[in-house]
Amino acid sequence: MGNILIINSGSTSLKYKLFNEKEKEVKSGKLVDVDDTEKAVKSVLKEIGNLRDLVAVGHRVVHGGDKFFKPTLVTDEIINELEGFNELAPLHNPYNLAGIRAVAGFLPDIPQVAVFDTAFYYDLPEVARIYALPKVLLEKYKIRRYGFHGISHQYAMENAAEKLKKKADRINLISCHLGGGWSATAIKNAKPIDTSMGWTPMEGLVMMTRTGDIDPGIVVELIKREVETRRCLVSTAAEAVHSLLNHESGIKGISGLDNFQDVLKETSLGYKDAKLAFDLAVYRLVKYIGAYWAALEGRVDAIVFTGTIGAGNPMTRNAVMKKLKFLGDVPVIVVKTDEELAIMREARNIIK
Repeated sequence: MGNILIINSGSTSLKYKLFNEKEKEVKSGKLVDVDDTEKAVKSVLKEIGNLRDLVAVGHRVVHGGDKFFKPTLVTDEIINELEGFNELAPLHNPYNLAGIRAVAGFLPDIPQVAVFDTAFYYDLPEVARIYALPKVLLEKYKIRRYGFHGISHQYAMENAAEKLKKKADRINLISCHLGGGWSATAIKNAKPIDTSMGWTPMEGLVMMTRTGDIDPGIVVELIKREVETRRCLVSTAAEAVHSLLNHESGIKGISGLDNFQDVLKETSLGYKDAKLAFDLAVYRLVKYIGAYWAALEGRVDAIVFTGTIGAGNPMTRNAVMKKLKFLGDVPVIVVKTDEELAIMREARNIIK
């Protein structure tokens, strides 16, 4: 077994890590302001240099739709199938696939493995998975709660189990991934029983640019207003509103700020809009934690925080836990997530 390269290709950035067979990180980096994925991948391969020891490339793919729930060896046919799920995760999937295509162009003989954010949630209980729509529509359009950030939540669960000195299948956790996207997951005996993100990554918590939970009537009203104001087709209006809910809402929409560190700074200084955005995001997370505490019947071994915000500046998690004092002295575990390491392990198992 040789080295495995992990690529996490996003809309404006590309992260990579190169691991050796002993799981040691050999090289890593992050390219920002990426506007050409192929050039970015070429730059990464050039930075790595010697590719003779490379045995596989693993990729994070956010949405596997209703078909892909396990790490999968990539083929042209699978890439084409995955394209069909791009609209369900427009901030991620198209760019994930662009990274896979770029690697295939430069290294056609190296196996590539796709690891899906949705895989962790494949066995969600039906009551948590289903939406209250006519069953004929659920079946026709494959609508269900898919859940996201699964790679991160699973890694956090395994790390928390080690810190608690228990087996993962013997603990109950509420895991909170806070980064650009925010999500919470209730975990019972190593299995997720509910999660905040749904059919797409837009549902659930207030996030940096996504609205999170919203009355569907507002969406319908915004589309109607777009049609009336711009005199455009309904499909065009729907695309505009979809972009609004994904890119211009959430913490950014309330605060007017693009960077969460700026939100923390302005909140500390008492700026009204920043404080409102911060308080709203914290409040919504506290509500979800309370709901998952009930779903786990009060038997919770720890609350876990991960992601760049969750495991970063303690201001956010301190604000959350301050509102949860009524739960008692539940342990708080902070896990610096390593999705690339988790993906590497899955890729290694596949190529074996």
